[in-house]
Amino acid sequence: MTDSNKKPASSAPGKPAGRVAGRAGAPKKKQPPKQGPGKTGMRAAAKARAKATEKAKAQGLPPPPKPVSTEALTPGKRALAWTHTARFLTTAPELKHLPRVDMPEIAFVGRSNAGKSTCINTLTQQHRLAFASKTPGRTQSINLFSLGKQGVMDAVLADLPGYGYAAVPKEAKYRWQQVMGNYLQTRDNLKAVVLLCDPRLGLTELDEILLDVIRPRVEEGLKFLVLLTKSDKLNKTEAAKALSIVRLQAGGGDVKLFSSLKRRGVEEVAQHLWDWAHPAEKPAKPAKAAPEDLPEIND
Repeated sequence: MTDSNKKPASSAPGKPAGRVAGRAGAPKKKQPPKQGPGKTGMRAAAKARAKATEKAKAQGLPPPPKPVSTEALTPGKRALAWTHTARFLTTAPELKHLPRVDMPEIAFVGRSNAGKSTCINTLTQQHRLAFASKTPGRTQSINLFSLGKQGVMDAVLADLPGYGYAAVPKEAKYRWQQVMGNYLQTRDNLKAVVLLCDPRLGLTELDEILLDVIRPRVEEGLKFLVLLTKSDKLNKTEAAKALSIVRLQAGGGDVKLFSSLKRRGVEEVAQHLWDWAHPAEKPAKPAKAAPEDLPEIND
């Protein structure tokens, strides 16, 4: 065999020499620098969390929730990161057992089986924060949950017992109507009320009674929101009709569609909670200048 019949040697088996040479000569793409906390910061954060967990365990408290990064988040995402800090604070069968707190308090109310516990668990991204009883009307205590980043409480959520379940004895119904009425009328740090309603039923007579109870405080500045839960069970036409009807019944209150299943309205409601708990500071009005003394007039 002559030299002219020999095939050129290839630097890689099965691949032409030209392609290999071309790849070897091509400049390598620069990898973007890795972002995020370094190893030192991550270790420090892990140690701090472990210390907080041990402290909570020693005090018989549940471990603190895992931190959520708030870098480059939308306002709704930031609000959800804040609601995720919710932790059980206390439960009270009567008003006299409720602790006095100086933080803004937001109450969740509604008929039994309206999806109140599911709504709270969805907003806080926790499965069993608010206990959903299999028997509607069974829960008859006011449950408080603290909110605040890094263990510093800056707001409170109040889960009030559901009402309107027929199997509850009349005496219990009457007692809880009084307890809820007194709470909604006299709780000093109450800043907002969220009323949950099944849009397929609309506002019932008991819901309208509750609206009448809080109307004087709403006129004084109490925030008020009606959530139409389970909105995933409605089509667009039915949802629009339910919104228009409840808006008329609510008498000026804000009304939103909400679905825990499809996460409809979750970020928007979380943003409402954040805004209510952290109202924008308004500049102080300048004090009125005292009138100058009039000069004495001598006759």
